[in-house]
Amino acid sequence: MAVINCPGCSKKISDKAKACNHCNMDLSGLDAGKIANLNRVDLINKTQRLMNYSFIAMLLFCGGFLFMFWESVELGSWQHDLAIASTMLGFVLYIIIRCMLLFTKHKTN
Repeated sequence: MAVINCPGCSKKISDKAKACNHCNMDLSGLDAGKIANLNRVDLINKTQRLMNYSFIAMLLFCGGFLFMFWESVELGSWQHDLAIASTMLGFVLYIIIRCMLLFTKHKTN
């Protein structure tokens, strides 16, 4: 008896189980090809979600950067501090999310 990941919720279950204890997914009709297809779809969804987060982080970075220079905010004002914080937060989040995306894609190869 081996322990596998459920194709529905990715939690550990027995390979002999007929249904997942966590998400109640019926496993009796799934063969290796269907499980591989479900895992591939899950990976595509995770990659797409990370790409969306990456886009949001880039918008945060660009929005803070452009606000700081287009609006000619006064140095030391709350608008300037907010623009700096938005720019830095967007940049850091973008780098972290892109690294997560790189590791996710690398894990499949």
